[in-house]
Order: sequence, then C-alpha cells, then structure tokens
Amino acid sequence: MSNDPNAPAIQRTRPVAVGHWRAFLAVARHLNFRAAADEMALTQSAVSRQIQALEEEVGVPLFLRHTRAVELTSAGAQLQRAVVPALERMDAAVRLVRQTAGRKSVAITTWASFASMWLIPRMEEFQHQHPGIDLRIDASDVSVDLDTSDVDIALRYALPGPGMQGARRLCGEQLAVVASPWLLKTAPPIRKPADLAQFTLIEAGDAHRTQHLEWLSWRRWFDVQQCPKLQPQRWLYFNYAHQIVQATLSGQGLALARMPLIADALASGDLIEVLPGHRLDSPLAYWMLVGPRSGHRPEVQAFSAWLETQAAATRAAIGDVPDPDTQDHLD
Repeated sequence: MSNDPNAPAIQRTRPVAVGHWRAFLAVARHLNFRAAADEMALTQSAVSRQIQALEEEVGVPLFLRHTRAVELTSAGAQLQRAVVPALERMDAAVRLVRQTAGRKSVAITTWASFASMWLIPRMEEFQHQHPGIDLRIDASDVSVDLDTSDVDIALRYALPGPGMQGARRLCGEQLAVVASPWLLKTAPPIRKPADLAQFTLIEAGDAHRTQHLEWLSWRRWFDVQQCPKLQPQRWLYFNYAHQIVQATLSGQGLALARMPLIADALASGDLIEVLPGHRLDSPLAYWMLVGPRSGHRPEVQAFSAWLETQAAATRAAIGDVPDPDTQDHLD
C-alpha cells in the first residue's frame, strides 16, 4: 500500500456480502440501529459492525449518525433505491424455486398478444388434462435465448428462415377484414374494397416502421385490391394486436386482423369477416421451439403435443393449407 497521501484511492471490486445489504436496508427502513437489530434478530453491535464493514467496502459513509437519530447520506439513498428492487427480485426468485421444488413445470415464452388472444383462453383444457403440471407464461416482446435461459418452450411469430431452425410450424397466416356485428348493422353496406373509405380503419402504429409488420398493413391490402389511393374516414392506431382486436370488438372501426388470433371470435360471432373473398396471405407463421435441455422431460413433451393439437384445430378453423414448399419441421 502506498504511503503517499496524494495517491488515488484503490477502488474495491469484490462483491459485497448479501448480509451487509440486508442490514443496510433494515437500518435505512427504520433509521434506527436498535429497531433494525430487533427486526433481524441480531444485537445492535452486530448490525453496527455490518454497516461499518459495508461502508468500508463501498468507500463512503452511508449514514449520518446523530445523537438520537440516523440519517441516510446521498450515497446511502442512491444505494437504497438500487438495492431494494434487486433484493426483492432475488427473494421472489427464491420463493418461486422453493414453491416449484420437486414439482413438474413448463416455462413458456411468447409475445403478449398471442398469450392473451390464443394461448391463455385454451390453457384450461391442458390444466384439466394435466393437473400435476405447473405452467409459467412469460409474455414479452423480448426474444429469449433457449440455450441460456430457464425457459422450456418459445412460441414465436416470424418468417421461415435460419432463425427458425429446429422449430415446429404451428400455423400459417392470412389477414381478414373484420368488424363487430353491431357496427355493421348501423353502417353503410360493404360490398367492395372501396366501400371501406366510409369507415375508421384500425392498424398497428408501427406497421410502417417495422419490416415484417409491413406485411400486415392496410396499405399493402389496398395495393393488392387495386385501390392504392384509398383513404378511410379516419385512422386509429395501437401498439399491439390484442388492442386492435379489442377496439374492433367494441365497434370503433374495421381491422385487418390475423386469422389465427381471431378464429375464436369469428366462430362465436363476436367478429364478422367483411369481404371474405379478399383475404390477404402473409408470409409470417407461428412457430414452436423447444429448449435443448427440455425436450426429454415428459411434462414438456405433453405440453408440446397439446400445443400441436390446438394448432391443428386453429388451422382447420381458418382453412390454413401450408404451402407445399413449407416444411412443418425446419431442420
């Protein structure tokens, strides 16, 4: 160690013990060492030693000690904001591990609209058939790496290609113009594509900014129907497919919707397909990927088989006939 008082301080890089953080949060919560010690079932001196050790590790004071009170320093307040959510996430993960220890479970990742519109409404059947299997759904737009995560199955919406190697094609896609039945009762009749100019049209707000979503745009549908200059009465934009369908169900306009996601609403009559002869093919498809460490487990195999059965029913409902050049397994 250098004896030069002007030499820069050596910053420590080793991790801080979790016990120190718990003592820190207890003191920060109560602003009282005795109350923190009572909460942690420790002596006051033991808590004080942990705080001193933490301050030595961090390199700055975290508390101002007054005669009858304790106050967080600005550095202490900054660490409190960071440490509280970190420890809460860790404790939640430990609780989940304890709850699921020894239980059969399947973790599925997919995007929010597919989870809410297709997967979740069907899950009761699987739970009835397999009451001993727990399910964990991670609905996020962030793609999860099955090689490094604890997720067993990924359900994805993508073009065929290298990224879908080893995937099972669940369903293809067509787009259909749909509306709520009560909107159609009070609106002018729709007999041809040009008649849509009298309506509000609902669309994904990022359809023209995201490459693969361009396939889902009204503008492409207009071009295929040979009315490229058509403009609706007004536009209504949303970020997610389930928001678009919800707005359509409530009669706010017409949507160019993804057939696999609205098959149930069409079957129940909650949505009506307008201009059924003018569906639009999409190159996108719905895929299932099983994690490399998960495929051998019986519960994962059971859920995968159930998914394929559900997908087959959806294909039949929407008349999905795969292109002969498209293989169900992409290896």
